[in-house]
Amino acid sequence: MLDDGDALPCAAQAEACAPEMTGAATGAGKGAGAIGAALFLAACGGGGDGGGGATGDVGGGIAGPTPVPTPAATPTPTTPIVVVEAKPTAAEASRFLHQATMGATRAGIEAVMAKGYAAWLDEQFATARETSHWDWLVAGGFNVSGNMFNESGFDATMWRQLIVDPAQLRQRVGMALLEILVVGISGIGGAYRQFAMAAYVDLLLDKAFGNYRDILDAVTFSPAMGSFLTFMGNRKANPSTGAMPDENYARELLQLFTIGLQQLNMDGSVKTANGAVLETYTSADVSGLARVFTGLNWASTDNSTPDRLRLPLVMNASFHESGPSTFLGTTVSGDGVAAIRTALDAIFAHPNVAPFIAKQLIQKLVTSNPTPAYIARVAAVFANNGSGVRGDLKAVVRAILLDAEARSAAALTSTSAGKLREPIMRLTAWARAFKVASPSGAWAFGDTSAVTNRLGQSPGRSGSVFNFFRPGYTPPATRLSDAGLLAPEFQLANEQSVVGYINYMQVTVGNGAGDAKADYADMLAKAGDSDALVEEANLLLAAGQLSPATVQTIRTAVDSVSMTLGTGPINRVGIAVLLTLAAPEFLTLK
Repeated sequence: MLDDGDALPCAAQAEACAPEMTGAATGAGKGAGAIGAALFLAACGGGGDGGGGATGDVGGGIAGPTPVPTPAATPTPTTPIVVVEAKPTAAEASRFLHQATMGATRAGIEAVMAKGYAAWLDEQFATARETSHWDWLVAGGFNVSGNMFNESGFDATMWRQLIVDPAQLRQRVGMALLEILVVGISGIGGAYRQFAMAAYVDLLLDKAFGNYRDILDAVTFSPAMGSFLTFMGNRKANPSTGAMPDENYARELLQLFTIGLQQLNMDGSVKTANGAVLETYTSADVSGLARVFTGLNWASTDNSTPDRLRLPLVMNASFHESGPSTFLGTTVSGDGVAAIRTALDAIFAHPNVAPFIAKQLIQKLVTSNPTPAYIARVAAVFANNGSGVRGDLKAVVRAILLDAEARSAAALTSTSAGKLREPIMRLTAWARAFKVASPSGAWAFGDTSAVTNRLGQSPGRSGSVFNFFRPGYTPPATRLSDAGLLAPEFQLANEQSVVGYINYMQVTVGNGAGDAKADYADMLAKAGDSDALVEEANLLLAAGQLSPATVQTIRTAVDSVSMTLGTGPINRVGIAVLLTLAAPEFLTLK
């Protein structure tokens, strides 16, 4: 989000230059990452204060900056401004791939350069996944009774698809949707949690280029969501006991999945009246909507296998509140399934849905601080794809990635453009760039949630429906907050996570995870030429965005290791790769 290491606030400097590199060895024979860690620490001058990135409370909803209404004169064009496409350079292609996939590869860069952005998108829209999460778990024998109450296989299949599945645009958008329509595996009850979560992620991936209304329907009838937000088995009110319907799903459906807390203009700015923010719903709306989501339960009572976990929930009419239920000015009644779908139609038609979802998808893929005009252009496509269809995610994704604010070089020098990479995306960027494979199929990265010695984030393992970080978060007492900029991913950044990330990647770059190892053959061919070696790491990992000063720092560290040593070539490669992964220009992709 900022230009270089000197311009970064303290939390970002901590990300780039950890004050303590626990376990970082300095001997030439200690592996690919050891020398690099020590030398980069010295180059950073001992590191910076990471105090600005402490995690905050994620239980209170999506808080944002103080709302500032958009002046009437502010232009908010409704027609997407798509950059006029010339043949992309290698750096431009890599930048595009880091927004549109889980990480750039040399083959991917060459494909984008040859085909152009639009043709590449068309090809990806038509690319099918190789093996679903569910089918992979079944093929691996994880559906045996011994796995009923564990999570075996889940992490492996998640990392497998993120790293090697050819449908990379689908993976990228699916991950974005998983961080908006959140389910975390640890919050799912009952047997075969890995299969419940696999079915849910498959659902999002399969519908990633479909219609958002269809996703809302599938999520509502998903056993994983029904368990995570506790509305499975939800019953109508019982006057004799005073029991009321569970409001969990009704609240989060409104607050997090569709309309948010505040009424929005199409450019994402907050609507006000007489200086007061206009709210989208009241507690009475939540109570009324909760009545609609009563009666949903399992499609099968057989829990001896995981099969029922991918069957949509069905309606138990005796548990459903068939009387009139009123919310957001809409009243529904009668048959349970019909009432639910009528309610979802009403919510989907709310004017907030387009800017609320459009902004979050832009934040996930391109930049934490899209301009109001960028949000308005994408929201307009969400509202109408050009053929009168609302919620067409294929059109929305195309609009986001081809917009001038995503493709223009102006972002490279802007102090408000770009985003901090999520830790998951840092690992997959490395894994994809260097052709990580797992011949045994173990994909042994495992749960990487630990802050002290892993990434501090792991796919499908959000501990809260509010995701790993809030879209309106900004680290307090930093230059970012002073400038009024959002930095959602910084909610994961603190002193422990900074050190943990560098140490984890030091080991992983050198050793992989089990038999999931990198193929450095192409890099080893460049090991004797530090200019070529660092240039390749810069292109593959940082889209060519490393500053001259950072390039020189890494080159100097590489040149400090002699090629005549037996471990010289691999250590030179390890240094180039690890220091690029630690560089602020990699961490803050523009």
